[in-house]
Amino acid sequence: MEKRKIAIIAHDGKKAEIVTFLNQNKGLLQHFKLIATGTTGKHVQDAGFIVKKYKSGPLGGDAQIGSLVSEGKVAMVFFFRDPLGKHPHEPDVQMLMRLCDVHNIPLATNPATANHLIKGLALAKQREIKSASSTFLTKLEKRVLIGEL
Repeated sequence: MEKRKIAIIAHDGKKAEIVTFLNQNKGLLQHFKLIATGTTGKHVQDAGFIVKKYKSGPLGGDAQIGSLVSEGKVAMVFFFRDPLGKHPHEPDVQMLMRLCDVHNIPLATNPATANHLIKGLALAKQREIKSASSTFLTKLEKRVLIGEL
């Protein structure tokens, strides 16, 4: 089964911040395939993460990620935006955000929201582990009941 994808994007002034966020959540993020726009992906890769890089945002990377979102191939997007900076590719940024809304994909544009999404992922992972172990226990209990053990 292929790992679900999380897209990682950050404006220039937010790249260090997104790398810090990723490092703080490294254990949980290992369960996902990371994809990123080009320059952000380089920073993420330099921090020790395995990441598939697409084009830089201004060169079409935001649109490439948007395409993956519209195809249902992205589970979540972390896009740390610099709301005070000027960005020549702002139409692509708006398109990506709109596609996340249209396809109901969680989108974090700042660390506070990203932390809430990560907490949700952590809870889901805990439930998955708990469910898997209760299924195992159920199978074990059945084997005990029928005398196999």
